Amino acid sequence: MPLSRRHALGLAAALPGAALPGVAKAGAVEAELDLKLVLAVDASGSVSNERFELQRQGYALAFRDRRVMAAIASLAGQAMAATMMQWTGPSLHVQVVPWSLLHDESSAAAFADRIGTAPRRLFGGGTSISGAIDESRRLMALQGPRALRHVIDISGDGANNSGRRVTAARDEAVADGVVINGLPILNVEPDLDEHYRSQVIGGPGAFMIAVENYGQFAEAIVHKLVTEIAGLDGFSSEVRRLG
Repeated sequence: MPLSRRHALGLAAALPGAALPGVAKAGAVEAELDLKLVLAVDASGSVSNERFELQRQGYALAFRDRRVMAAIASLAGQAMAATMMQWTGPSLHVQVVPWSLLHDESSAAAFADRIGTAPRRLFGGGTSISGAIDESRRLMALQGPRALRHVIDISGDGANNSGRRVTAARDEAVADGVVINGLPILNVEPDLDEHYRSQVIGGPGAFMIAVENYGQFAEAIVHKLVTEIAGLDGFSSEVRRLG
C-alpha cells in the first residue's frame, strides 16, 4: 500500500540527506514510496560552465515551482525520494545531491537549495549515457525504501559515444521496472532527439521533451518533472519539442 504522510515522515532517517530533522531512526521498512527519481545531468566536455549553470539552476527553480509542488502533493502517499548525479564517461559519475525525501513545499525547497549549491564535479571524459543509466540503477538499489515507480531523468546535449551500447543499458533497466525519460538539448547535435527516442528512453509511458537550446531548459524541465512525478499518461515514446 502507498504510505501515508505520517509514515512518510517516519522514513526520513532511511533516506540519506532527507531534510527532516528530529525524526527518530526508522526500523524495518515495509511500506513503499510513490516514486524514486534520479536526476542525471550531463557534465561532459561539450557542456560549458555557462550551459551547465543553466541546467543546474533550471532544476533548482523547478523544485520551487508551484506546478512541481502540486505534482508532489498529488502523489497517493505524498512522498517521493530524489537524488541528483553528474555524469560523463562510462565510469565518471558523481552523486552531488544525496537521496532526499520530498513530501511538501518545505522539503522540495530544501532539495532545490541543495541542487543550487552543488558544485560541478566533472568537466569531460566522453558522453556515456549507458554509464549514466547503469549508475542511476546502482543508486536506486542503494537507497532504502521500495517505491511503486522508479524513474531516471536524463538530460544532455550529445549521443552515447563511449562505454557499452546504450540500448543494452536501457533494456536492462526497463527489464528491472525502471522508466527512462529524456531531455535532449539540440544545439550541438540537431538530431539528438531521434537518438533519445530510439535508443535512450524506455519503459511504460516513457517520454522525452526536446529543446533547441539551453535557454529553454528551465521551462522544459518543469513540464517534464510534473509529468513524471504525477505519473501522467499521454507521452508514451513521444517526442515533444520546445522552440
